[in-house]
Amino acid sequence: MSAFALSVILVSPKTPGNIGSAARAMKNMGAAELRIVAPRCNVLDSEALAFSVHAEDLIRSAPIFDTLEEALADLDFAMGTTARQHHDLPEQIFPSEARPLLKAFQKVGIVFGREESGLTTEELARCQAIIRIPTSDYASLNLAQAVLLCCYELLQADRSSGAAPVVTEEAPEIAPREQMERFYTQLEEFILKVQYTDHPRVKHKMRQFRKIFDQARMNEDQIRMLRGLWAQALWAAKTKKFVVED
Repeated sequence: MSAFALSVILVSPKTPGNIGSAARAMKNMGAAELRIVAPRCNVLDSEALAFSVHAEDLIRSAPIFDTLEEALADLDFAMGTTARQHHDLPEQIFPSEARPLLKAFQKVGIVFGREESGLTTEELARCQAIIRIPTSDYASLNLAQAVLLCCYELLQADRSSGAAPVVTEEAPEIAPREQMERFYTQLEEFILKVQYTDHPRVKHKMRQFRKIFDQARMNEDQIRMLRGLWAQALWAAKTKKFVVED
């Protein structure tokens, strides 16, 4: 048995100091890897390295991605963070409530958005859980504070009470996010071609479908079955091979 590995993904961080402080918070709590998406500053700026203190290795080894989709591609499960309500996304949960969900996974990511605006709805839709840190009416947290709190709850909170850390026993072979995104691309094309919805409403419908299929935690064989079904349905419609019975 082995504990899950937690990657912290920062989307478009604006200041080097925030990157360094976030890396330090990760190191304090034992997070495995830092990933950065479309940074708006020099990740290796002297300020970032200085603020990281003894976590400089996390910054120097952090892969840089152009898109969030690329950053999530090889993970089993991703959690997005937000302080705003989104009615067509998964119900928000607290970091402590997310911990039991992680027993089924080995490679887990938690995503933090831009300092001034957070994650977009479309970025949150690519995550399988939505995390909200409980606060008073004033919900604005510094990026490093948010990273520290979430990493503590996900990695260290159980240990302080004497309980064993979260581990995986026989983790199912859940399809990586890269395959799930190809699955969703084909699904979107399918529902448009069969006129289940139209272009103005397709993004909303896809967020609803993501909630359904992400909860199913499908493996690669199950994804292939559904993609084959949709491809066959389109072929049958195109060639008028449908058999309709009363």
